[in-house]
Amino acid sequence: MKNMLLAAAVAAASLFASPPARAETLTDALISAYRHSNLLEQNRALLRAADESVAQAVARLRPVINFIASAGYADPRPTTDNYTASIALTAELELYTSGSNKLGIDAAKEAVLATREGLISVEQNVLLAAVAAYMEVIRAAEFVALRQNNVRLITQELRAARDRFEVGEVTRTDVSIAQARLAAARAGLAAAQGDFTVAREAYKAAIGNYPGNLRRPSRPPMTAKSVDAAKAVAVRTHPLIRQRQREVTVAELNVLIAKAAMKPSVTGSLSTGLDQDRNASNSVTLRLTQPIYHGGRLSSLLRQAIATVDADRAELLQAVVTTKQDVGNAWSNLAVAIASTEANARQVRASQVAFNGVREEATLGARTTLDVLDAEQELLDARAALVESEIQQFVAVYTLLATMGLLTVEHLKLGIVTYDPAAYYNAVKNAPTRYVSPQGEKLDRVLKSLLRD
Repeated sequence: MKNMLLAAAVAAASLFASPPARAETLTDALISAYRHSNLLEQNRALLRAADESVAQAVARLRPVINFIASAGYADPRPTTDNYTASIALTAELELYTSGSNKLGIDAAKEAVLATREGLISVEQNVLLAAVAAYMEVIRAAEFVALRQNNVRLITQELRAARDRFEVGEVTRTDVSIAQARLAAARAGLAAAQGDFTVAREAYKAAIGNYPGNLRRPSRPPMTAKSVDAAKAVAVRTHPLIRQRQREVTVAELNVLIAKAAMKPSVTGSLSTGLDQDRNASNSVTLRLTQPIYHGGRLSSLLRQAIATVDADRAELLQAVVTTKQDVGNAWSNLAVAIASTEANARQVRASQVAFNGVREEATLGARTTLDVLDAEQELLDARAALVESEIQQFVAVYTLLATMGLLTVEHLKLGIVTYDPAAYYNAVKNAPTRYVSPQGEKLDRVLKSLLRD
């Protein structure tokens, strides 16, 4: 346990080493989190899976060609051979589907766009978690430093109390009070060091590596001039709202697809083949299908699609309400953090003056050891509150950006190459066949680049 606490203390002290070889900035942490996030990798793969739905919808417009070979044996019969065999080549194409195939392509494309918005939401969550982890390490490290300074000051007061006791200026009670306060200060230091260790682990989970010499950010990014302006931006740009809008469009297209399923369709097929006696057979078939009775299934599917539209529209409206509420809450939390920071800064200044005065008065005999320890504790509490409010203020700014839909690599101008969701989509949207077509070769190049990344 002592070794672990010592390691935590050394790690905390390294954050404030002077001069650092190279301080890690919040931008560095955000870039690392973006590049090493498993959540982002997962959702990028889900987006590529959604891209394939467009290829599958496009493929329905093309013929299906099959090679068929069969062989069989039958019990002896007087007029037929016992063995039969045949080979055939068949082709089938949906010539007319009352628009359902085209609607399916449109629905798949909208689903892809909805999934892209979901990927942006995940990106925001990853970056916000990185900000929180970064600032938590700084908070924990500063708390360790405060607790270490507290232990030093109380140790000095204990030494002074013992000296005064030796000459009869104070009683044994003053020494015992200082000893008790020192024990409490050491316990507080151990707790702070434990919190720092926890913060380092959270940092590694969110960003991909343990923290080094973190530089405390000096200025947060800009947000909005008013809460109403922030809400207006959120309604336009928040990925959750945009995703819900795409989902409503998909549901509306599914209603049209359900209606098209009740209409006629035309399918054409070609077949050519040979039997075991090399007798050729060729056929051309044109099939018209008009649903007449399906036991109510098609009507149920239509009603289900209409109900889904209603549900998705309500979900969209609720997403707008929730997003506006989140913006309002984030704006309020930021205002509280700003006010707390200003008040705590004034408290630190006043507590510092009070502590200096009480300690000076104690040297003249006008104050007791307990008075000095109380004043020092008030100063410690004020400094800790100031650090806490400053960290909360900084995190609140980024939380507000996230509720506005602006906590992205692009908006933050991190200056790195980001994942291009269009690259894979453009490679597969026309349903290429790998290793055969030029489009398939392009797809192979895209896949290889994804593996390298």
